[in-house]
Amino acid sequence: MKILLPLIASTAIAISALAAEAKDVIRVAGNFATEHSSSLAMAKFEEELERLSNGEIDVNIFPAQQLGGAAENVQAVKIGAIELMWVGTAYLTRTVPELEIVGLPFQFPNRELAFAVVDGPVGAALDTKLANNGMISMGYMELGFRQLTNNIRPIKSIGDIEGLKIRLQPNETHLATFRALGANPVAMDVKELYSALEQGVIDGQENPFAIINVAGYAEVQKYVSNTGHFFDFISVVANKKWFDDLTPEKQAMVRQAMATAVSYQRKLAAEQNAAGLAQLTGKGMTYTEVSPELAAALREKTADVATETKSRLDPELVKLLGVEIARLGM
Repeated sequence: MKILLPLIASTAIAISALAAEAKDVIRVAGNFATEHSSSLAMAKFEEELERLSNGEIDVNIFPAQQLGGAAENVQAVKIGAIELMWVGTAYLTRTVPELEIVGLPFQFPNRELAFAVVDGPVGAALDTKLANNGMISMGYMELGFRQLTNNIRPIKSIGDIEGLKIRLQPNETHLATFRALGANPVAMDVKELYSALEQGVIDGQENPFAIINVAGYAEVQKYVSNTGHFFDFISVVANKKWFDDLTPEKQAMVRQAMATAVSYQRKLAAEQNAAGLAQLTGKGMTYTEVSPELAAALREKTADVATETKSRLDPELVKLLGVEIARLGM
């Protein structure tokens, strides 16, 4: 019996180790701050998926650039080094240029219509483009309306934007928009942004109020305006080969858990953005509200950018967007 006990114990340990190895492990990377709504939603995804799978799927969440910057995460998912990520949609436009069609300047009058577009036929067509490039779309979260900050002057006219060195995401439409406004846009990964602002390498940046707040940009920026020049999304994307290799049952669990997380995030994002501006002014930023006259001038000055972007994208997708815009009354 004394001889059998160590054998039984070692066998139990081996079985336990094999069971652990048999688990599906999902590494999920993001560049958003831990307290941002999207990071909190991914924690909800982890909780839901582990519950639905009875612990057979182990989810490990890495927010706040723990696995690299946004551009690095895109490459990691494409090659299968990590299974899943949540990232600003603009970072995927170098891989799938058609995604620029949901990032045109002054395109969406409100968040409800923005989601109606990405949750409908246009979003489905974009998901197909992503799949053709080895990535599976898991849904669109809210990044929100992007607002301009800078360290030089308050924005009261288009002339106040001229000459400002502004960091933007690596999206050709976004860059062209700020060139049209007379700024000097610079494409830069978010991991470099805070230090670039702190050191005065650039004058400003643009992000939703909630991001400006949780990223601490109020510490290195003086002026903020509600320009609302783009409505931006967060894409949740998985490596296609990894997802295809899951059993149909586990694929359904992943999608169900993610649908719960996306719904949770959209509600929380609205709350965080609503509170964001007050938090920024409370931290000492000077707020200048965009007048109706300036808003109209911004739209007029950037109208040709949308036309140019559409001219280089899939004509069928552009036509589909037109149909959806007409249907939704935008």
